[in-house]
Amino acid sequence: MADLAIGTSVHDQVLSVPPEQRRELLSRIADAGIDHVVVADHVSFHGGTGFDGMLGAATALATEDRLSVLIGVYQLALRHPMTVARSLASLSSLAPGRLVLGVGVGGEDRSEVSNCGVDPASRGRRIDESLGLLRRLATGESVDHDGEFFQISSGAVLPAQQPAVPILIGGKTDATIRRTVAHGDGWLAMFVSPRKFTEFLAAIASHAGQEGVPVPEQHGLEVWCGLAEDAGTARELVAAKMEALYKLPFANFERLCPAGPPALVADFLRPYLAAGARRLTLVPCASSWQAGVDAVARVRDLLNE
Repeated sequence: MADLAIGTSVHDQVLSVPPEQRRELLSRIADAGIDHVVVADHVSFHGGTGFDGMLGAATALATEDRLSVLIGVYQLALRHPMTVARSLASLSSLAPGRLVLGVGVGGEDRSEVSNCGVDPASRGRRIDESLGLLRRLATGESVDHDGEFFQISSGAVLPAQQPAVPILIGGKTDATIRRTVAHGDGWLAMFVSPRKFTEFLAAIASHAGQEGVPVPEQHGLEVWCGLAEDAGTARELVAAKMEALYKLPFANFERLCPAGPPALVADFLRPYLAAGARRLTLVPCASSWQAGVDAVARVRDLLNE
């Protein structure tokens, strides 16, 4: 499938391992034919877990120039759009056309939001305002803005992004549909069934038609998965990692997180491809990072047959 991109998550690995291990990790991913990596972003999630998405992206882009990077998802509500626009402009200059920004509403850990000085109840409106400003600032134009959350006077970020960094919108609410049409190049889905994915893309297309604007089409999907020849072992691997991060029972996620050999994971993903997903990212849980990379590469091969 020519327009299908398959990626793997490296989360904080690019920042938490020695340089030689980081080079080995990213080189093995590129050698395997995997198209992109995903880095996560959190300031202080559930007691202090964090990944700096912009720093992770810069590190990966500078280390391995055969890979693209998706930040998925960036906690935009916790930052000022001027500083985010500067980071995007710098990364666009470093690696033109190789960065995609995923933006989520966040709020799973309300203390992460409030500890950054942001009212959790207003984060959606704050993100809408930020996204509008990011689009304007990406052009290099001088921006004057007096909004609910941000005031900018003759603010510009140069050089302009060439090309502009695509923005994918995370979430699964009516506001996500509106936000994707107003500000996004596509939707970034996570923890949704194939039926929900299909219905959501139809709703995005319908809303775009009502607004008289082009339909966003760069839709992506992130999937946690356990990868091992034995399904029971695969389930144990993914359950342990997800419960440690989300502080919730794996049963809450299990039906949307495939666990087993690569062929099983590929079969799980095919309905999403049929519905219109074109940027798939696996969050692999395997016996080692090497085994995870190899398994993701095998899934990629199966989906491209």
